[in-house]
Amino acid sequence: MAIRQLSAFVPNEAGALAEITEIFYRNGIDLRAITVYDTSEYGIVRCIVDDADRAIVLLQAEGVVSKISEVAAIDPADEPGSLARVFKLFGDHKINIDYIYSFVVRKNDSQYFVFKVDNISKAEDLLRENGIKVIESLA
Repeated sequence: MAIRQLSAFVPNEAGALAEITEIFYRNGIDLRAITVYDTSEYGIVRCIVDDADRAIVLLQAEGVVSKISEVAAIDPADEPGSLARVFKLFGDHKINIDYIYSFVVRKNDSQYFVFKVDNISKAEDLLRENGIKVIESLA
């Protein structure tokens, strides 16, 4: 089961991230993971929150261009080569990785990896078949 990720386009200027996170804070949205990619004029904020549906409504009400997409999240073994194994599985099965980021979950001291891939159901099935823990929910 895919994780729902929120992506928002923000101006590449001081205070833009503060505005996004302040909207979440004021409305009790828990930010679980965040990564930012920038261009010269805009940044793309990708995040996992506890209520993506509510968060997108709040952002759009503030005029922030945003969308929800599905991503896969895993909790790989904490050992050398665990990600190389995942990348090889995907490559061998022609699953393209668009991007990846990681974050630490404080409550269980795990490091999760989030993948945007071109075939999420195939990727998740393949991961499970190969004993890699797929995260079902981050909310």
